[in-house]
Amino acid sequence: MKKKLVSTILCAAMTAAMIMGCTSESAVSKSSSEGSSKAASSDGSYSFAFLPNTQNNTFQSSMNDKLKELCEEAGYKYTCLDPDYDLNTQMSQLSDAANQGFDAVFVIPVDSAGIRQGLQELNDAGIPVLNVDTAVIEDDRDLVETIIGTNAFMAGQLVGEQMVKDYPDGAKIAILDFPSNESCVDRVNGFLDGLGDSKDKFEIVAQQDGKAALDDSMPIAEDIIQANQELDAFFCINDPSALGAAAAIKAANKTGDIGVYSIDASPDGKEALVDGSFTCVAAQVPIQIAETAFEKAVELKEGKTIDKEIWLDSHLVTADEAKETAGEWQ
Repeated sequence: MKKKLVSTILCAAMTAAMIMGCTSESAVSKSSSEGSSKAASSDGSYSFAFLPNTQNNTFQSSMNDKLKELCEEAGYKYTCLDPDYDLNTQMSQLSDAANQGFDAVFVIPVDSAGIRQGLQELNDAGIPVLNVDTAVIEDDRDLVETIIGTNAFMAGQLVGEQMVKDYPDGAKIAILDFPSNESCVDRVNGFLDGLGDSKDKFEIVAQQDGKAALDDSMPIAEDIIQANQELDAFFCINDPSALGAAAAIKAANKTGDIGVYSIDASPDGKEALVDGSFTCVAAQVPIQIAETAFEKAVELKEGKTIDKEIWLDSHLVTADEAKETAGEWQ
């Protein structure tokens, strides 16, 4: 992986540590001064909160930026609370949000199966929950108004179909997954489905948890490459893990010999596709998710009925599209 990519990741981590722009100033002062009183304004405007699983990722931070922009344009109050992938922190934040009396909250669970108590508190407070990006488990879906996300199964399926085209005779492949995340499980299942009738031609020599992170995925990928000298390709559930695989491939002097297939099409992922570090990447659509979630939250407050599940289409990103949309999510 190019030094530029490593620098980008390090800079992103440092920036995320400061949680720049995560919380609206007006929302902070409001929550500090009024405690458990209702955050909604009496003038007809609304107060929304975004509770993601982290802001240490441009996917979630781009959603935060778009939601904040939309709220500011509409004159609504807005707050973002960052648990930095810590479930206990997120549970505390869900409880705080319930006490603040927001008009609606957008939630990405740290653990799809671990936040029922927090969702229940929001429900008990009469606050509608819009579950965005990563779905909560089936048993908890009675506590959310809707689920809005990229069609993760479709994204994986598209990548699997492309791999079959690239390796018509089959290949030895490794998977870097993230099994605690429902969306990432769907991506892997979609990928395997995308292999279709050619599935038996593909030997999965390793499948390990890369924790959706570059720093965790890189040493795992290095070990996989060392143990499997005839490895043909990696399928990675997101761009950070794929960047880790690409870095391991480069360290082993096998760039171009081992393919890297990813899902995200983040700014870094698009750069990697253009420079040849990635072979294929399917798009997630965080900007579209944020826009749709905002629209549906307003519709809920207006008394309208919304769909229980809204899955936005993925697509394979071409090198030309990556160049045209460099530095941006979609």
